[in-house]
Amino acid sequence: MKMTFRWYGKDEDKITLQQIRQIPGMDGVVGALFDVPVGDVWPLDKIMCLKKEIEDHGLAFETVESVNVHEDIKLGLPSRDKYIENYIESLKNLSKAGVTVVCYNFMPVFDWTRTELAKPLYDGSTALAFDYHLIEGKDPQTMVKEIQASSNGFSLPGWEPERLKELTHLFEQYSDVDEEKLFENLGYFLKAVVPKAEQYGIQLAIHPDDPPCSVFGLPRIVTSEKNLARIVDLVDSPSNALTICSGSLGANRENDIPQIIRHFGKMNRLAFAHIRNVQVHEPWVFNEVAHKSKFGSLDVYEMMRALYDVNFTGPVRPDHGRMIWGEVGRPGYGLFDRALGANYLCGLWDAICRENSRK
Repeated sequence: MKMTFRWYGKDEDKITLQQIRQIPGMDGVVGALFDVPVGDVWPLDKIMCLKKEIEDHGLAFETVESVNVHEDIKLGLPSRDKYIENYIESLKNLSKAGVTVVCYNFMPVFDWTRTELAKPLYDGSTALAFDYHLIEGKDPQTMVKEIQASSNGFSLPGWEPERLKELTHLFEQYSDVDEEKLFENLGYFLKAVVPKAEQYGIQLAIHPDDPPCSVFGLPRIVTSEKNLARIVDLVDSPSNALTICSGSLGANRENDIPQIIRHFGKMNRLAFAHIRNVQVHEPWVFNEVAHKSKFGSLDVYEMMRALYDVNFTGPVRPDHGRMIWGEVGRPGYGLFDRALGANYLCGLWDAICRENSRK
């Protein structure tokens, strides 16, 4: 595996590349062009500037998260073909920079949803949390205002102001889109984009819905092993691949993450792994915790063992972390706890590799 760290760029992230470089075992950075509007082509010169900036700090730039899919594609509007062509051009430019994995999602309106961005935990740290009881009967606009007020002044991926301005209109547009229609629209997108991605040497890695359940009545389809299998069957290509996010899928206790890793890893459809832990209290009530297995509902050792068993050589990143030691930053994306998480994952990986080398 290759240990990586998500970074929002020098203008949007208080964490520096020098700090990331000092995390033991860190191989690369997962980056993106956050200033390019969704649907526009990513300019090659900007991509190459980002690549140079990262590589000048001794880190690899091979994974992008995310090239966001325009809402017109998800809705299946006539304008989608224009945005699909732009998406293909962005992939072409990324391939010229040596990018081999592009993470994306197909979640309507919200890329992720939480009801708390700083839930106090038993040790005084804070973490992201979701409680469906707190959403029932709540207007989406009210939740948006609450999220923005708790963001510590940082922009949040998937909650871009230009998108949120159109919130009411977007909900009206999705009133006629159910899960089957969303699957149909995803298939249309993948059939157009995947052959080009394969030509460019890129694996498109769809991210699970977060959380994997309907929010405000919006359809969600990247939620389970069954639906992941349906997605990879839409286009038979190793470039139609998956991001396995343990925290997203793990919010549903029925999802067996090690089994999912082994199943799709053996099919060569696993391109990227986000590893974090969650504590599930009841269906659709959970909070994020430290990465170590004992603190949550997921067996992180078994997930890393599953990655080893399928000979996974792609990027892994510690996903959301708690805010600890007085750190103030983008919720879920502080330095300290994610650095601890990265070292926990590297320690597990080293132990698994050494144990198996003796057999």
